[in-house]
Amino acid sequence: MARAISTRLGMTSAPAGRARTRRSGFTLSDLVRSLLGKMILLLIVFVTVPVILYSEFRQADAEKRALLLESARAQGRLIAESLRPLLEREGAASLPALNDAIRTLATDETGIKVLYHPADGDGISGFFFVASEPPAAIATLDQEREQLRERGVLGRLTESCDGEIPMALRHRTASGQEELLTSITPVTTRAGCWAVITTHSTGAMLGTAIGQPYWKTVEVRVASWIYFAMAVFTLGLFFTIWRGLRRFRDMARGISAGRVEGPGFAAQNQVPELAFVAEEFDRMTGALRDSADNLRLAAEDNAHAFKTPIAIMRQSLEPLRRLVPEDNPRGRRALEVIEESIDRLDHLVASARRLDQAAAELLDSPRATVSLSDLLERMLAAYGDSFAGRRLRLTQVVAPKVVVRAGDDLVETVIENVIDNAIEASPEGGEIEVELLREDGWAGLVVRDRGPGVPDADLERIFERYVSLRRDRMGRDRMGRDRIGSAEAAGAETRDAHLGIGLWVVRRNLQAIGGEIYAENRDGGGLAMVMRLPLAS
Repeated sequence: MARAISTRLGMTSAPAGRARTRRSGFTLSDLVRSLLGKMILLLIVFVTVPVILYSEFRQADAEKRALLLESARAQGRLIAESLRPLLEREGAASLPALNDAIRTLATDETGIKVLYHPADGDGISGFFFVASEPPAAIATLDQEREQLRERGVLGRLTESCDGEIPMALRHRTASGQEELLTSITPVTTRAGCWAVITTHSTGAMLGTAIGQPYWKTVEVRVASWIYFAMAVFTLGLFFTIWRGLRRFRDMARGISAGRVEGPGFAAQNQVPELAFVAEEFDRMTGALRDSADNLRLAAEDNAHAFKTPIAIMRQSLEPLRRLVPEDNPRGRRALEVIEESIDRLDHLVASARRLDQAAAELLDSPRATVSLSDLLERMLAAYGDSFAGRRLRLTQVVAPKVVVRAGDDLVETVIENVIDNAIEASPEGGEIEVELLREDGWAGLVVRDRGPGVPDADLERIFERYVSLRRDRMGRDRMGRDRIGSAEAAGAETRDAHLGIGLWVVRRNLQAIGGEIYAENRDGGGLAMVMRLPLAS
């Protein structure tokens, strides 16, 4: 039984969830104007700008690299041409003279190495270093030769010892310093194939992307760290502001839910730039509370001020009834109209008081923990005579220990109006169902009747002020304008105590505590009033 009721309540509550989604949804323009939208745009900028700058700087570095390599290769060609007479004349017989020559041509920034392949040597394995300046260990030279073999350079030299071979090969020397091979210039002699290799270790060469990806350069890495630090700082600033706003939101919710007493935005604020905003929020909160208190006081004072003359007029009718004889129909009718008008005025005064109190509840609703289960059971028990007088059956399922944060008077007003409407709308011998369940942090209260229901187009209008569809059944339209004679309408309207504010007050009271209400027609006839109240944490 409880499971079936829970399922029905869950199905009934679905429109409320959709309504909340619609109310809290954002359009694209709202997102663009929001802090989140600006942060997304900033992230796009942070991603796009580095890509554009990286492409431009890489192109500039490529041009710089091409110029440097061309300069280094031209230097290599000059060195090879300077050594050519010595290589052609001496051959391999005078290696000490070759070492002296390259020592003369080498500088602190430019190194020279010479590879030699005898004419009768065995392919690639026939290459070996015969001179190096600065001097290098045999193991280092062997490693460099292996790199040249892997890159296919020695293969090209073996096939044809001719033509300059441009290259940009990085490797580390025995001392741990990085060296850049910039060009290989082959020289063919009768003795075999010579290859003059020029190397550079200058900062101008190694500071570029020559021989390595551009993103590995020192400039790019330093710029990346600076840019990353700037992005983190900027996003951190956005996050700090966002966190401050969330703290304001939580504070506002606490005040609205009655968990926080007194203004406290300034006390909760941790962002100095938002201090003046917090102070204004505190002033606004105090002003709203003062306005709510003034509304409540004015409602009580006005009701008391009007009730006194109304009571006097009602008492004054008694001697008039004794003075007007029974055989004077016009006089007796006039007395009836006056009495009905006084009743109408009395209802208007009471309704005005309820309107003012509902407005005060919206501004500053008193909060306390209220056992909705106990309160509902007590009120349903008090309605026993009303149900019996109309021969109505009451089916109630009340979950125990359902506690909400609200005011006793506020909740009583909500339950009273909804139950009264259900009783008046139900035909004699009908049934009224009342269910109270917990669902996802909310108290779900549903009151169902088997009355005539409400046209689908008016399901939302019945919660508007001064709209009462009961008047339709009395011969007038929804705004109370009569379709019958003016004299009869005046009497009928005075007899109508339903001013169309009951459900308006119900919705306003529920909104004041963060709840909601909506109506829907039942299958087979009748109306269901679905209410959601926030549970006390």
